[in-house]
Amino acid sequence: MQLAFPDALYLVDALMGGEKLVKACKPALESTYITKVIHDCKRDSEALYFQYGIKLHNVVDTQIAYSLLEEQEGRKRSADGSKSFVNLLADPRYCGISYPEKEEVRTLLRQDPNFWTRRPLDSLMIRAAVDDVRFLLYIYHKMMEKLNEHSMYHLSVRGALYCRCFCHTGGDQADWPPVPPVPEGMQEEILSVLDVPPGQMGRVIGRKGATIQSIKESCNAEIIMGGQKGPPDKIFVIGSPSDVRLAIAIIRGKGPF
Repeated sequence: MQLAFPDALYLVDALMGGEKLVKACKPALESTYITKVIHDCKRDSEALYFQYGIKLHNVVDTQIAYSLLEEQEGRKRSADGSKSFVNLLADPRYCGISYPEKEEVRTLLRQDPNFWTRRPLDSLMIRAAVDDVRFLLYIYHKMMEKLNEHSMYHLSVRGALYCRCFCHTGGDQADWPPVPPVPEGMQEEILSVLDVPPGQMGRVIGRKGATIQSIKESCNAEIIMGGQKGPPDKIFVIGSPSDVRLAIAIIRGKGPF
């Protein structure tokens, strides 16, 4: 676990330090007062929740912020609504730095799935781990300068919902910290979770010719599928209540497609 501060950067070794060391970070990770800047927080939140019982909270997700800025500036978002950290880092509007170590590490990880269990960490591993967070605060400040009030609300509420979506176990998650209140004149956003029969993910998305992109164009909801990126038997839909209802209707084959 990599933690970057304005004046220092720490690598927290969850293998060598174990549960005790990671749980020492629990008060800060769950704090309402300390902002955590993460790029695509879903898998991080999932690991912290199921392995250590930590409910990640008060997150600014730079992947969400990027998507909101694209919408705010009138550009069409990508088909899957995502922006890799490597591409974000290279974007001259936010940082403009290449990150070749990331692809090198990915290649090594494909060759050896236990790559990150090696100890001690070699220079490549340390450099890659450091670069995953070293520029996040700089990117965060660049983004905060551009986000308007409307986008700021959606950034905060989607960050809260993204933190908990892969941690959904069938309950109502009332024990999680509440999502930010809806400012006057803005629309509420909610999270809905659809259960998918084992092995049926591809058949659920695609009924009547519906695709992820066509559903998003119809209702502007965020649709996050499980599989390799999360729980294999669930689909997560985030958006306004009306957009979520429409997205679910289309996914279930009852919509306009």
